[in-house]
Amino acid sequence: MYAVEMRGITKQFKNVLANSNVDLLVQRGEIHSLLGENGAGKSTLMNILYGMYAPTSGEISVQGKPVKIENPLKAIELGIAMVHQHFMLIEPMTVAENVVLGYEPKKRGCFDFKKAVSDVEALAKEYGLYVDAREKVENLSVGTKQRVEILKALYRKAEILILDEPTAVLTPQEVTDLFKVLRRLKESGKTILIITHKLKETLALADTVTILRKGQVITSVSTKDVDESKLAELMVGRIVSFQAEKNEVPGEHKVVMALRGATVVKEKRNALDGVSLEIRSGEILGIAGVEGNGQTELIDALTGLQRLHSGSIELEGKALHTARITPRAMLEAGVGHIPEDRGKRGFVGSFTIAENIVLGYHRKREFSNHGLIRLKERDAFAQKVAEQYDVRMDSIRDTVGSLSGGNQQKVIIGRVFAQDPKVIIAAQPTRGVDIGAIEYIHAQILKMRDAGKAILLISADLEELTKLSDEIAVLYAGRIVDKRPAKDYDEKTLGALMTGHAAAEEKEA
Repeated sequence: MYAVEMRGITKQFKNVLANSNVDLLVQRGEIHSLLGENGAGKSTLMNILYGMYAPTSGEISVQGKPVKIENPLKAIELGIAMVHQHFMLIEPMTVAENVVLGYEPKKRGCFDFKKAVSDVEALAKEYGLYVDAREKVENLSVGTKQRVEILKALYRKAEILILDEPTAVLTPQEVTDLFKVLRRLKESGKTILIITHKLKETLALADTVTILRKGQVITSVSTKDVDESKLAELMVGRIVSFQAEKNEVPGEHKVVMALRGATVVKEKRNALDGVSLEIRSGEILGIAGVEGNGQTELIDALTGLQRLHSGSIELEGKALHTARITPRAMLEAGVGHIPEDRGKRGFVGSFTIAENIVLGYHRKREFSNHGLIRLKERDAFAQKVAEQYDVRMDSIRDTVGSLSGGNQQKVIIGRVFAQDPKVIIAAQPTRGVDIGAIEYIHAQILKMRDAGKAILLISADLEELTKLSDEIAVLYAGRIVDKRPAKDYDEKTLGALMTGHAAAEEKEA
């Protein structure tokens, strides 16, 4: 008997066929990975299982019984829980309050906080999910917040747990801890479904993997019978190269952009604390760090979105006057920006591909005449960029919001690189992007490096950082705590530095 049996699942959204006659069979007590490119239909299928969407056709059975899952409440009633990529937690509330929300223990008709704390502590101890039940969620690390989400699911008696991209923003140590927890849950008889596009993690954790491509199941296999190359080929439909061709860039590597003693104050604390760094031509400087340690402030300072409280920014050896450090001025000075959150700062979803490809550069003479857009010239340029950067589309008049995540990212990267910038600030360039698009984006970044561009790469993906970077600087609590050639780091060392453990060990010694 299967824990989950989905047969003939089809989901049609207007003109998009997200799932086409999908069969998914999940054994009780196994870890089952759903693997596929962006737009392959993984999340849609799991949202159907969790009651977020109704299937256009098909049947679902849970623990051997046919069911209709009209909404998430029905899914929870059936013992299904989902941990979303963006956590559904109330930050000012405590861990205990978040875990029991909607199912609060009562004493004389009132919320019994003491009982909630003891229940959550007992549950955490049982599954090795160690958290402080009295701590406010806003004070927790990303990895600990994820534990709270899992505790929420277990508190609701979940037997089937769905995790959507669970390692997207975790350090290597947090990933290791999460895998221990998931294996323990499996040993206790829980069934776990993981939506991911990370091949190494799938092979390290899952028992079975189901690969989807263009809304259809390609195959379901035991992870014992496949390797990374085979999984990538099944996902994309072609052989994928995992090696980044990184050549020595000849000539002098001049400092193109620099920060000198940069400090940014946010909420009465130094989000950036006296940071100095140099970005050189023909090199990639990688920034490693757990999110919330100053990366966003660093990006914003260098792109004119955030004023420094002290320190300076230099471009080609000249300190920039404070009044000149605006987003528009930085673009015009040749600082290209691939933002960390493409949905918020990378594009306007309701604008066309053509409009987005010149966005920020639309005032340039080649696109504008006395404030009026030169449509013919703009469209010709946009068509050329879209083709050059392999944007999968019907027309440049399609809205960017209608594209997959990988193609949205290609629009942004094409826009930045096509302007021939001197400096590129690339923040999370492949976040939420599938293996085929990652391969392409990495090749384009290295191409710009080889052309002599100065590149700052900020990424939560340590494999990406070590593969692409020439040097890596580690940012912790707003300070650069270590910097060395990328080849001198391994993931364990980086992870320790990112969480402050290495620094603490040095002090003790």
